[in-house]
Amino acid sequence: MKNAELQIGCQTFTWEMLGTDWGGGPDDLVRAIADGGYAGIEITDTMIGHYALKPAAFARTLTDAGLALVSFAFGSASGFTMAEKIASDLDTARRWVDFAANFPGAMVSMGSATVVSDGPLDEKFAIAAECYNRAAEIGQSAGVVVAVHPSSHHNTLLFTRNDYDRLFVLLDPHVGWVPDTGHILRGGQQVGDTLAAYRDRIRYVHLKDVDAGGTWVMLGEGVCDVPAVISAVRDAPNFISWIVVEEESDHAGTNPAAAVRANRETLRRLGF
Repeated sequence: MKNAELQIGCQTFTWEMLGTDWGGGPDDLVRAIADGGYAGIEITDTMIGHYALKPAAFARTLTDAGLALVSFAFGSASGFTMAEKIASDLDTARRWVDFAANFPGAMVSMGSATVVSDGPLDEKFAIAAECYNRAAEIGQSAGVVVAVHPSSHHNTLLFTRNDYDRLFVLLDPHVGWVPDTGHILRGGQQVGDTLAAYRDRIRYVHLKDVDAGGTWVMLGEGVCDVPAVISAVRDAPNFISWIVVEEESDHAGTNPAAAVRANRETLRRLGF
């Protein structure tokens, strides 16, 4: 794959992490991401706002802005690890799969399995795998790929390489993976090794950076070897060509639009 074939998108969590300090809506996100020089957007259930029941209207908004929907991302208060919540989580997955089906090529990304209740960890991994596997089946029936996005946030079940191994061995082959460079590094993993181990599951990548201590920093200011990551994922057999930039640094929290614009310029300087 040539550099020109790569497509660069932006995740909306940069705004979402502001919480109640963010007073805008999805139209503001679309405008900021388009103005930042991106070709696509990954939006979440928290940020979709009034478009949640209006996929056709959202499609028109994206088209007018020159953006594609890369993926729709959602999480659950269950952490996808509570057996009694699987039915509810799958209903939610079905809702967002149906939404994403209105956007050719768009995927659904499910958040990291997280420990939110007592019980043996082996059971948590098994429950999460069942939830992800069944959600991916729902996606298959609608022509939408469903993928897992591990994180390094509080109580995540998917932090170290051993955690990834424990889950991925339980996942059906059609369950995708959205590797996140920042979360992989914060988990003490070697990015290249982890990407190589599960390259067949890679669909797209979340690209972000941390310093040597695991603190979020702007892209290019930390220890993430961006060219090496892109080289690795672009050769993965199921990679859909999207590099999705996400930013969680304190700097981004002061001005999300400026931060994502700066990250896009960083990628351009690197030749992407």
